[in-house]
Amino acid sequence: MRVRNNDALRGENLQYLFTILFILGFMAFFVFIVLMVLSIRKHNRIPIKHVLLTAACFAIASIGMYGMLALPSNPPQSSGTDQTEKQESGAVTTEEDHAPLTQTNASGFHMTTEEFKNKFNGAVGKYRLNGLSITRLDMKDSSEQGTGAFEYVFNDKLRLVGTLNSDQKVQEVRLYENGDVSEPTGGIFLTAIATLILTTNSEYTYNDAQDVIQDIGILDRDVSQSNFDGATVRNGFEYRFSIQDHDHSTFEITVAK
Repeated sequence: MRVRNNDALRGENLQYLFTILFILGFMAFFVFIVLMVLSIRKHNRIPIKHVLLTAACFAIASIGMYGMLALPSNPPQSSGTDQTEKQESGAVTTEEDHAPLTQTNASGFHMTTEEFKNKFNGAVGKYRLNGLSITRLDMKDSSEQGTGAFEYVFNDKLRLVGTLNSDQKVQEVRLYENGDVSEPTGGIFLTAIATLILTTNSEYTYNDAQDVIQDIGILDRDVSQSNFDGATVRNGFEYRFSIQDHDHSTFEITVAK
């Protein structure tokens, strides 16, 4: 049995109310107009009360018409109603239908390389992160059957590397920076880290990305150490920053285990 929600019933009741107001208001307005015309033809004086009632009927009819036009003909249904309709039609719901957008599992990021590139560039454009746009990912063959990898070089010090799973979806991504680790992490490397965080969490703001970076420990401590390794987990993703030696730093995003 289909159960309609309160919003739908409220919308239908308002639709009926405005329809009745329009019909009654218009009919009364028409009657008063006819009486006024007859009075004018008989050279009778039109009472002020008659004029006010005619104006009031016109206002009621106008309110009814405005309400009829403003309300949608099919009030939106809630998710509960949609779920009931799915069950009536025999549709089978899965856990994926109810999963949050950021939920992930061992299969990867649930995005192709093209989707990954578009989301990355979308974050770059939204926050005007100049110098970070990806033009074309360099696809590479993998020795493992059905998997693959890609790479993008931003400049001579910064490059992006990613791997694909058997479904050709992004499995994990890494940023590599070559440079003196004795200097504080910043500039385009830190901006690229924030952009990757935004790419994997489309509902995040730039402040949210900064919070993730803060949790890793990049901003609140000296990362100019050869043994630095900081990580945090958000929405099923593990974000990790590490320094391998005095010339190489790595930021990686993997599916949390």
